[in-house]
Amino acid sequence: MRISDIVRHKGPAVFTLSRTDTVATLVAALAEHNVGAIVVVDEQGGGRPAGIVSERDVVRQLAADGADLLGRPLGDLMTTDVLTCSLGDSVDSVAETMTQRRVRHMPVLADDGGGLAGVVSIGDVVAYRIRQLEQDRGQLEQYITG
Repeated sequence: MRISDIVRHKGPAVFTLSRTDTVATLVAALAEHNVGAIVVVDEQGGGRPAGIVSERDVVRQLAADGADLLGRPLGDLMTTDVLTCSLGDSVDSVAETMTQRRVRHMPVLADDGGGLAGVVSIGDVVAYRIRQLEQDRGQLEQYITG
C-alpha cells in the first residue's frame, strides 16, 4: 500500500496560503475547506512547502496572544520543519513517522520532485488501513466458506 492509493481515493486537492497571509485568512480557509491544516507555500520555491499551520497551532497561540493574533502573518505562526512524504512511500512507514513525530498532517510531494501532490492526515491513514483490513477479512471469509 502506497500513499498514492490514499491520494487517489481522497483526491489531490491541497489548500495553500502564503507566509504573508494573515491568521484571520487561515481561519476562514480552514472553515471553508473543512480541513485541519493548511500548507504554507513559498512562491519563490516553486510551490514547495515552506511551512504548515494547523487548528491546534492557532488555538495555542491564541491562548498566548489573544485576538491580536488574527492580524499577524502566517510566517509568524507556521511550523517550518515540515515533514513530507512522497506518493511512492508506504502507508505503514508514513503512519509510523506520523505516530513517532506526533504529526497529524503531512504534505505529499510528487515523485518527480515537483510540487505538492496532496496532503494526508492521520485520519486518512487510519481510514485506509481499516478499509484494507475489511477487504482482507472479506477475502478470508470467502476462502474459508469456499
